[in-house]
Amino acid sequence: MDFELMANSFPKLLNAAVITLKLLSISLFVGLFIGLFFAILRLNKNIYINKFAYGYSYVFRGTPLLVQIFIIYFGLGQIEYFRSTFLWVIFKEPYWCAIIAFSLNTGAYTSEILRSAFQTIKPGIIEAGKSLGISKNIIFFKIQVPIAIRQSLPAYGNEIILMMKGTSLASTVTLMDLTGVAKYIISTTFKPIEVFIVAGGIYLFMTFIFHNLIKFLEKKYSF
Repeated sequence: MDFELMANSFPKLLNAAVITLKLLSISLFVGLFIGLFFAILRLNKNIYINKFAYGYSYVFRGTPLLVQIFIIYFGLGQIEYFRSTFLWVIFKEPYWCAIIAFSLNTGAYTSEILRSAFQTIKPGIIEAGKSLGISKNIIFFKIQVPIAIRQSLPAYGNEIILMMKGTSLASTVTLMDLTGVAKYIISTTFKPIEVFIVAGGIYLFMTFIFHNLIKFLEKKYSF
């Protein structure tokens, strides 16, 4: 076991973890709004709107994240017309392609988490708001959304951790995130065990932080 290599690799991998956290935070932020939007559509009584939202969720939850990244990064670039549009400025960059793929993927899972949380809200709470003359929009955003978020914290905490580990796939489109830098170090040292132990330790530490943060929020906002 080359402990010197592990010590020398640690600062490089730690710096790369910042890229991983940036990918994660932006994807989760965008994905949360996407998830909330499609969760609302899933609750809509219009069958076409409902099926459209279900189709989005089904496609992105039913296909591997790696395939989604490849389609967005490699697939769209093969469409000649697409390369002539203003969107190509964004889609030609692997960083933004990864964020788009991660956001759409976590948005699909988040929509199902929030939909389930909305459906567990007791009708009496909504009826109580209506009886007080509170408008539907205020009831939804001030009562239903906060309750749904609190009830979905455990499941959403798991999604955050899964998404954090999923960001390792960004290395497949040349991004030098934590896994990407680990692969580069391995390609020059030919010692995968030592490097991946350090990289795995950093992932494990980030998982520990997120896990305990979610547990803290669960206790703080529990009924």
